[in-house]
Amino acid sequence: MINTYSPALTYFPLEVEPAPAPVPAPVQYPSVPPALRLLRWQLRLQALVSSKWAFQTVWRVFCTPRRLPQKAWEAAALAEARQQWVQAPSGRVAYYEWNPAGARTVVLVHGWEHRASFWGYLARALVQAGFRVVAVDGPAHGASEGQQATLVTFAAAVQAVADALGPVHAAVAHSFGAACTAGVPVRFNQEAGGQLPRLVLMSAPSSTRKVAERFAHLLELPYTVVERMAQFIRTQYGRDAESFSLLETGRHLPVGRALLLHDHHDPSVPFAEAQDIAAHWPALDFRPTTGLGHNRIMRDPAVLRQIVEFVAG
Repeated sequence: MINTYSPALTYFPLEVEPAPAPVPAPVQYPSVPPALRLLRWQLRLQALVSSKWAFQTVWRVFCTPRRLPQKAWEAAALAEARQQWVQAPSGRVAYYEWNPAGARTVVLVHGWEHRASFWGYLARALVQAGFRVVAVDGPAHGASEGQQATLVTFAAAVQAVADALGPVHAAVAHSFGAACTAGVPVRFNQEAGGQLPRLVLMSAPSSTRKVAERFAHLLELPYTVVERMAQFIRTQYGRDAESFSLLETGRHLPVGRALLLHDHHDPSVPFAEAQDIAAHWPALDFRPTTGLGHNRIMRDPAVLRQIVEFVAG
């Protein structure tokens, strides 16, 4: 199972957008990519010498995104926006603003190895509906500074942007961005009671533990290395990894209304995780899609209409 929440895609570049199928299935490879096979051997040898040494390599891989080449439609989207900057603990963070005179503000938070420009289609639809739209480049993504990103540093960057904007009516977040926004979480409208009227999550992972398990399975990590990851998170952030999970945080968020969109055939974050989130969050509006995969859901016209209607309602 590929997991775009993590930087595993560095070792086998792939954007899977599957056609509809009767039964969702994990991505299968005819053979293990050479770079992945080499990394597995490296980690196995390092773990024999020192689990700490292996952990340091794993953590660097886990936290280091690629900066992918820009697509033509991304440049067109940013040409309509004004770039601005804010300081965060990770360094300078870039964000982009469309329609600054819009009556209500919507913040867009991208996923792993994406960037603000990936929201071009939704930004245009929201602007047409009269909203002021702001999209963030996370740390080590897009134009923002940094080489690495974690849930916490990513959320801190979004928090810095949110604090600079004034009142925020809605946030829309995808995949890793959804985990940061709703899992850490980001606190919107802190000067006005902390209530966020609308929240939209797309392709969101339910559990930090499950993400780590997929990553560990992919790299065939020994248990000692996985346990060091958990210990590091507890030491670094003073909380267990699972405390960042939407299963724990979602239903407690100060949100007026929340919407979850997730595709039945998402190869990166299994559909069952969306079902788990919905089961733990009774007030959530859960709307499955079919045939859009992990990324195309961000650009599908029917999905965009649903988001605009939900945010405006």
